Amino acid sequence: MAFRSRLPFVATLAFATALSLAACNDQQTDQAVQKLKDFFNAVKPDALLLKGLTPGITTEDQIRSQMGKPETERTFTDGSKRFEYPRGPQGLNTYMVDIDRDGRLAAVTQVLTAANFAKIHAGMTGDEVRRLLGKPGEIARYPLKPETVWSWKWLEGGVTPEAFFNVHFDAQGKVYTTSRSDIIRGR
Repeated sequence: MAFRSRLPFVATLAFATALSLAACNDQQTDQAVQKLKDFFNAVKPDALLLKGLTPGITTEDQIRSQMGKPETERTFTDGSKRFEYPRGPQGLNTYMVDIDRDGRLAAVTQVLTAANFAKIHAGMTGDEVRRLLGKPGEIARYPLKPETVWSWKWLEGGVTPEAFFNVHFDAQGKVYTTSRSDIIRGR
């Protein structure tokens, strides 16, 4: 049912894209097509995003074609790579895609979990946190405190199914604590 409600929007978007592509040169057309692909990958349901990805078989090029451009890309000394795919602004999932040194899929991991949150500890840097959890959905700076708080929305379960996991950084950019916040709807 949700897909049907998006159908008029998608049709309108496709028509508008076709009109704008008609007035473009080849380079502009390629850029517009890539932007459209990036948009669709960002809103593609997770089941379609991950469909058919097989460890040891799926290649890096196939991953990029299906999942789009990663938010970040890290290459390690052994030649392996890790791609980060946060799902939309304030999405509930962030996938880390590990690629072995032969260019094949090693694993896909949803990292916004209680187990991963438990790995965050005092003294970590922002880069270390980002490697574990990916891009935060929200960053708030409190200059008078002084602290910076990174937040991720996630499926916690319990009384309120969604919550925020927050990482608090001190003035030196080091983690000093973590917290959680309820998501209050309807106010």
